[in-house]
Amino acid sequence: QVQLRESGGGNVQAAGSLMLSCAASGSIGSINAMRWYRQAPGKQRELVAVITSGGSTNYADSVKGRFTISRDNAKNTVYLQMNSLKPEDTAVYYCNADIAGAWDSAIRRYWGQGTQVTVSS
Repeated sequence: QVQLRESGGGNVQAAGSLMLSCAASGSIGSINAMRWYRQAPGKQRELVAVITSGGSTNYADSVKGRFTISRDNAKNTVYLQMNSLKPEDTAVYYCNADIAGAWDSAIRRYWGQGTQVTVSS
C-alpha cells in the first residue's frame, strides 16, 4: 500500500554536505511524524531527527547544529540536510513515518529501505 524510499546518499569527504530525501508513495491519507534514523556498522539503530506534522523538530545531540530535518507535505517528502559531515556520521540512514492510508484511517509506522552515507577522513 504505502512505501517510503530514501535517496541522496553517497560518499563524501569530511566537512562536506549531503541532502537526503524520503518520499512516501501509495494510498496515503495523512502523514503524522516523520523521522530519520541511522545505523552505523556494528552499532544499534539510533534516532537522528524527528519532525511532527506541525513542524516541530528534535535532534540527537551528536547532530545538533549540523543537520536539519524538514518536510514538504504537498510532496509527502521529508528531508535531512547534513552539513559539516564527520566520519562518525557514516551509516545507513533510514526514514520512518506514521501514516494513515487513504482507504483505512488506522495509522501505521512505515520504514524505508535505507540509503548509505559514507564520510571519509
